[in-house]
Amino acid sequence: MTFPLSAYIVSVLSAGLITLLMLPLWRAWCLRVNLVDDPGHRKIHDRPVALAGGLAILTGLLVPLLGAFAALKLNLLGVEATDKLGYGFERRFGQLAAMIGGAIGMTLLGWLDDKHELRPALKFAGQLLIAAAVAAAGIRITLFVSSPLFSYTITILWVLTVTNAFNFMDNMNGLCAGLAAIAALLIGVIAARHGHYLVAALAFLVFGAALGFLPCNFPRASAFLGDAGSHLLGYLLAVLTILPHFYSDKHPRTLAVLSPLFILAVPLTDLLWVVLLRWRMGRPFYIGDTNHLSHRLVRLGLSQRQAVAVIWALAAAVGSLVFAL
Repeated sequence: MTFPLSAYIVSVLSAGLITLLMLPLWRAWCLRVNLVDDPGHRKIHDRPVALAGGLAILTGLLVPLLGAFAALKLNLLGVEATDKLGYGFERRFGQLAAMIGGAIGMTLLGWLDDKHELRPALKFAGQLLIAAAVAAAGIRITLFVSSPLFSYTITILWVLTVTNAFNFMDNMNGLCAGLAAIAALLIGVIAARHGHYLVAALAFLVFGAALGFLPCNFPRASAFLGDAGSHLLGYLLAVLTILPHFYSDKHPRTLAVLSPLFILAVPLTDLLWVVLLRWRMGRPFYIGDTNHLSHRLVRLGLSQRQAVAVIWALAAAVGSLVFAL
């Protein structure tokens, strides 16, 4: 099998298998230290469930990345793969380091929230700090505007928005992880078509890790993502939608810069809807309720599995519109 297809397949399989294999170990650890989601108000489970998803997914991402880096240094990937992926590692090393550091930071922040229920202001401050560090490392949105202040501001807002959108969407078994898998797959395909080998491989890593978690979370859940997992996936997708050049001299379609909005349309729309609704009702926007799209579909008569499947299908359909851009 030739490069780069082999690299993409290895990314998916390695991340998926490591996540799947590590999940029981992280689940046992979470149960031992009482890192669990207890039954209660607005909860559909009747027993404590381990919040192991984020830790397993992070492991499923870091192990293949470290393995790939070692393989590149030892020239084990062949001339073409070493040349093209090595160029990406070298050219984007600072950004990649910032991305990984931010991923670890978001997972740790979510883990602290899972464990200690952080105050909203403190959690937001942590998100803001990580988003600012990512922007400072050079992972930034420009949108044809040369102002550094605009670039920093819009990047930080984007990372915060997408991270919290996925945090909000983690309200039914499989929903958040499935949406993340769909979005990562679309980003990976687009990046691959544009020849962004490293970005595509990273996206396929996220796709594989999310897939590796799903069997333990859907339709029945032996583990939840927790805030650690939803923060991690939302953050990664925010960064991955910044890294590819949707618009370039080679692909000079201005509307292509809207691609991230199509790819993430469902979680972003759900976030906007519930925030505006809570504001109109005079409630704090960060206090959860049952007004999300998934809950409304259930009230219309769908089962929870059906509601999740409908939202997955909607996300895939809307996200696929990027190929028309």
